[in-house]
This record gives sequence, structure tokens and C-alpha cells, in this order.
Amino acid sequence: MCQSLGMLEVVVETENQERHTRVSAEELAGLVRRIGGDGDRFLVVQRIPDLPDVFVQVWHETGGDYTLEHRDGAADRHFRAEVDAPGAVVAAMTGWARRQAGWDGGPAWSQLEMAPAREAPPLDLGEDEREELEKRVREVLLGGYATRAELAELAQDYLVTKDRRPVSREQAQALADRLWLERVAEQTQWQGETDPERVTRAFTALQDAGITARENFTCCRGCGQSEIGGEGGPDARGFVYFHTQCTDSAAAGHGLTLLYGGFDGSAETTAAIGNEVVAALEAVGLHAEWDRDPGRAITVTPLDWRRRLVG
Repeated sequence: MCQSLGMLEVVVETENQERHTRVSAEELAGLVRRIGGDGDRFLVVQRIPDLPDVFVQVWHETGGDYTLEHRDGAADRHFRAEVDAPGAVVAAMTGWARRQAGWDGGPAWSQLEMAPAREAPPLDLGEDEREELEKRVREVLLGGYATRAELAELAQDYLVTKDRRPVSREQAQALADRLWLERVAEQTQWQGETDPERVTRAFTALQDAGITARENFTCCRGCGQSEIGGEGGPDARGFVYFHTQCTDSAAAGHGLTLLYGGFDGSAETTAAIGNEVVAALEAVGLHAEWDRDPGRAITVTPLDWRRRLVG
């Protein structure tokens, strides 16, 4: 499994809509010490992969104490503590992220009285609709980029028509969580670096080399071509990306199509970018099919698409 050395396997979400994936202990401490101002008063930390109702979170307003909470699944496993300094919050959150024994030994915790979650009623769908819905949610899930919340939103909206909303929010979340947990169980059996992680490693190298590299970027080629220019820095020479339809195809076993080009629009630069993309893929052990024609896409194949979930 490909992980950054020294990084915590967590996602941190802030009140002002920031999302930080695999932060260092120092970065987490900086986020804790930052909160307190208007619109930036809390953090929610989830493990990777995200699991339903498993998190640690903190609320703080400048001049006051820190309200620290953690939950471990069931409603009777939700606890709160009041802490007067950020250092104790940082220690608890970092210990939780590292799964350290006794991480919760510092603060004085009290159990919160939380009502059990209401059980979602069974889906009132015909067999064909049920299969269609589950098939689409699985397709996006296997792509590996969606969060639990995004999967639930997809499940709720997928069968909507002008006159009918057959799946409630609770039913959608239950379906998404069931399929999510099945995939989490599957990936515990995976060993070592997977092909999607190799793609990420190649894209990181290309980004560092001045090529704007984006995974699962936009919904289609048209949107990707119109938006990729806004992603690059002032010194970016070119780009490479794949969109969500490419992800679906890769997850279905058909290889991964990469779109690329030079920001100056010339065939020469586009061909040069293509050569760099192929070299980066080969450097991480992937095979790329490309005939060196700058007008043709690059295909990564064969490819075993097993992308570990984040959430």
C-alpha cells in the first residue's frame, strides 16, 4: 500500500469547507491551533478508509475552551470532554489517528445521551430498478474516488424523475454504507501497491515536473479540455488528466484513457508531453499504449483497478 512516510491516515474537514487528506502530525496541530474565528471553529477527523459514525472532532471559539468529541460507531459510544488548551486536543487527536493504546487517557470524558439512528425502511423498488440502482452505485464505488456522502447522494438522486423520488436520504445512506463496507472488507486482503496507486505516483511526478496532472477530473472530455487550463500554475508546460467516464471504464476492466496536451497548443509540445507521460507511467511499472501521434489518447493497459477507498 502506498502511503506517505510520517503522514496520518486521516481526512480532516473544516468548517470553512477545507479538506486535508493524509496530513502530518504537525499539520494537524496547526489546524487545531488555527480554529476559533468566525466560520473556522471546528474540525472533523475521519480515518482512512472512512467508517460510518467513527470520528473525532473539536469545536473552539477564540477565548473559550475546546469541546472535544469522539465516537466509535454506536450511539452509546459517543463521548465528550472539555479541554482548556490546544496541546491536549492535539495529543488526543494524534493518538486517535495513530490508534495508540491509551490515547483517550488524558481528557475527562463523559458519555453523551444520543438517540440511536433511525433504521431506514426497505427500498420500495422493483427488482429491475433495485439492480439498476445498486449497479450504478457499485460502479462509482469501484472507481474509488467518491466519498460515502457522495455515494449516498448518488443513490438518492439516481432514480429521481419529475414526479417521483423513490429513495429517501436514510435509505440512500444505508445502501451506500452497506456497499462501502463490503468494499472496505475486500481491500483488507489487498497486498502492496495497486495499479491506481501507481497511477497516482506517476501523476505526482508529472505534477512536480511542471505538467498539470489531475485524476478523475470533470465528467467528460469536453469539460476537461475547457477547465484544465485553470488548474495549472503559471509555469505549467502542459497537462494530463482522465475524467470520470475514464475512471468507470478502468474500473470495469477496459484500461485507463489519458488525455494530454501542451498549453501552447502546438503539436510538438503535445507530443513532448505525451512522451513524458509515457515515461512516468513506465517508471512506476505501468504499460502505456500510444503510437506517438499527438492527436491520439494514451491508454494504460493491462490494468488491475483496485483503488483503496478514502471517504
